[in-house]
Parts: sequence; C-alpha cells; structure tokens
Amino acid sequence: MKVRFKGYVPEKLPSGEVRHRVRVEGNPKRRIRIPVGPEHPTFSEHYYAARAGSTVDAPTALPPVARYSADELIQGYLTWIEGQVLAKLMSPLTLKQRKSLLTRAMDVTDDQGDRIGSLHVDLPPEAFVLIRDSWGGRTAQADNTLKGLSAAYKWGIERRRVSVNPVAGVRKVHVSKGGATPWSAEDLKAFLKTHGKGTTARRWLFLAMFTAGRISDTVKHGRKHEVTRDGRLWLDWQPQKRGSAFVSIPIAPQLLEELRAPTVEGATYLLSQHGRPYRTPESLRRMIQAWTAQAGLTGRSQHGVRKAMGELLAEAGCTQHQIMSVMAHTKPATSAIYTENADRRRMAALAMDGIRHVVF
Repeated sequence: MKVRFKGYVPEKLPSGEVRHRVRVEGNPKRRIRIPVGPEHPTFSEHYYAARAGSTVDAPTALPPVARYSADELIQGYLTWIEGQVLAKLMSPLTLKQRKSLLTRAMDVTDDQGDRIGSLHVDLPPEAFVLIRDSWGGRTAQADNTLKGLSAAYKWGIERRRVSVNPVAGVRKVHVSKGGATPWSAEDLKAFLKTHGKGTTARRWLFLAMFTAGRISDTVKHGRKHEVTRDGRLWLDWQPQKRGSAFVSIPIAPQLLEELRAPTVEGATYLLSQHGRPYRTPESLRRMIQAWTAQAGLTGRSQHGVRKAMGELLAEAGCTQHQIMSVMAHTKPATSAIYTENADRRRMAALAMDGIRHVVF
C-alpha cells in the first residue's frame, strides 16, 4: 500500500539524487529539508518535526543491537509504532513518549554495571522493578514506562519474539492526586479582568469553556468546523485523541461573539502574535501558561477548564450521556466521575433538609 505524506515534496536533482523537503503545516511557503525519504526507518521522526516547523537530531541509521537482546525488542516495537503513525492508526505523541521513556529504560544499568538493553530479552521482573525505581519520585513517568514496556512485550509475544510478559506482575506506584486543578469562579474572573474583549487569550478561554475540548482539538478549531442546522450554528469535529467520540455541539451566543470579534481571520480561531495558527498543542500550552501568569494564576491549564465544565454540567443536572456528548467520552464511567459528586451533594442537601425541623 502506497502512503501519501501531506506536505512532503521530494525533488529529483540533475545528479539523480533526491532532495527531501517538507512544507510546514500552516505555512506552506516554508519548506524544511530532511535527510531521508519515506523508505527510511527514521523518516517519520524527521517528517513530523518538519511539519511542526522544527528539525530533529535523529540518527539516519538505526544503531546496531545484539541479537535477542531487550534493545532489539524495543527497537522493533518502536519501528512498528512509526508505521502505525504513518498509517494514522496511532498518534505521533504516543510515538514521541514511548521512544523517550523506553530509550531511557534500556539505558538503566543493573548492579553489575550492564545496560538493561544489552541483556537477553527474557529479563526477570526484578529488572523492571529496577527500571521503575530509577524514576525516584517521578511516579507517573515510572508507571508510563512500565505501560510502554508491557506493550512492547505483548507486541513481541504476538510475533513470537518472546514467550512471556515479565512486566505484567510489576506493581505500579503512582497515586493520582486528582490531575489538573479545575478552574474556580474566582479564577475565571481574574483571567477575564486581565484579558479584555477581542484578545486571543479571552477567545481561547471561551473556546475551551463552551466546547469542553482538549487542547489538541482547540488548536485546530476554525470556521471549517462550523455547520448550520435548522438555523442554528453548530461546531462539529472528530477529537484528535484516539477512541474519542465525534462531537457536535451548538455554538453558545457568548462563544460566537468572541469568535467573530477578530478583525483578522485565519484557518483557525486562535492565531499567534504573528497572525498564524499555532503549530502544535505545546505551542498553545506555553501561551496559556503566559496568559494565566499575567492574571496571577498558577497551576491552571486547559484541562482544568475542561474539568470545571464537566462539574458545571453535572451541577446543572445534566445526565451522564449528555455530558458524554459534550466531552467526547465513550464510556459512561468517565462522565460518572462528575455526576456522582453532584448527585452526592444534592442527596446530602435533601437529607439535611429532611431533619431541619427535628427538635432534640
């Protein structure tokens, strides 16, 4: 099957060699030269970096590894993920995270001074305990590393490279502290007081609030997602996160006012100070950190806005399935996190009202 890479522009030179160039997403006039073509194992790393407007120092050849070593398994697994990314079956962010965590895991040394990656692939569970503990207090990264290693061994079992998954019995250590901090009413007031009408910061907040979207979707939202149904304007999109449900929600009047405020329009609702769409969710995330800091807020993020909206919908009496429709959840249990807390508060209020007139 031939895969077409959007923005990839190969150019055959008079010498017969091919110059590989990639157009930057959102700025097609800018082209970045990359050292390899689609047939090379490291092409995807160079390609996605160039689409984002940057370059990487990825080696153009895979390093040699010992036969039947853990390095060989991980290298094969990561190469497979690259193929999945090119076929749009997995996210480039997953590839980036797995490559970073698993490469670090293979570089951990045992008590004999040997790299874990250089050892035979049939490692004992103790090796993965060592890898987990090497993260120290960074328990979330430790658990994500175990998750990636377990996935690599499952991949290897299907291809008969290994017979068992030694990571399966290794205990995870991260204890969730609740994730992102939901925005409070005071947070919103402080932010809106700092960022007045017509500012990109204010437009971002309204877009995040009234769509309850993830930052990976917000960075791409634009007029191309607008649909008119029965005289009402809707926003339709397929979330970037794999497995998310399609979202279709009416555009609230408050949001529409903010979206129509700019005098300059682009391919997306949110434009950088240079008048161009943000290249990546990370570039928008950095701006959000700056905007919140200007408002005197710390530890606030777009995901915190999303959580606050989930709580607000639940407090307003929305059902699990209504919240699922807005927030692109595919499992009722995810939305139940919001409705259960709201239901408990309502039940507690009713219970206390029931004994209000009891005389002791």
